[in-house]
Amino acid sequence: MLYSTVYSHAELGDLTIASDGEAIVGLWIEGQKYFAGKVAGNLERQDDLPVFAQAHAWLDRYFAGDPLPVATLPLKPEGTPFQQRVWKLLASIPYGELRTYADLAAQITREDGGKTSARAVGTANGRNPISIILPCHRVVGSDGSLTGYAGGIARKVWLLEHEGVDLTCLYVPKRGTAL
Repeated sequence: MLYSTVYSHAELGDLTIASDGEAIVGLWIEGQKYFAGKVAGNLERQDDLPVFAQAHAWLDRYFAGDPLPVATLPLKPEGTPFQQRVWKLLASIPYGELRTYADLAAQITREDGGKTSARAVGTANGRNPISIILPCHRVVGSDGSLTGYAGGIARKVWLLEHEGVDLTCLYVPKRGTAL
């Protein structure tokens, strides 16, 4: 059985958080691509789980500009071994910093051997089931473009600006798009 709660944010809208009762298995921004990703069946609304209190406290701190480390939360995203590898790297990107898809691919190649493409990293990044907490918004194209974000580019821009990232050196398409 999977459970859900909602965290409302003024700029981003409702964030649905899912849990197996002990760990967070999903966090999706309202209307995002792959909403509820690999969740089989319906989520049962249950706001009073301790793991949801932890997630709400983590998000409160993040949005106040005082984020806790990702490791303070029990996370259990479901995905392939390669996706898990990419998501683990996302968790290591510091608040307010960026990495490129090519950076992550090169790191995987160095650490695990074999050859990993930036495109494969981008695909795994796009399937990240725990948005914001596993900060896929901190990954950009090698040319500085703010490519692909399941929650939409405007939300990616908002999250990066919230974290104090200087976007003047990045290519930001459709900057005037509403959240």
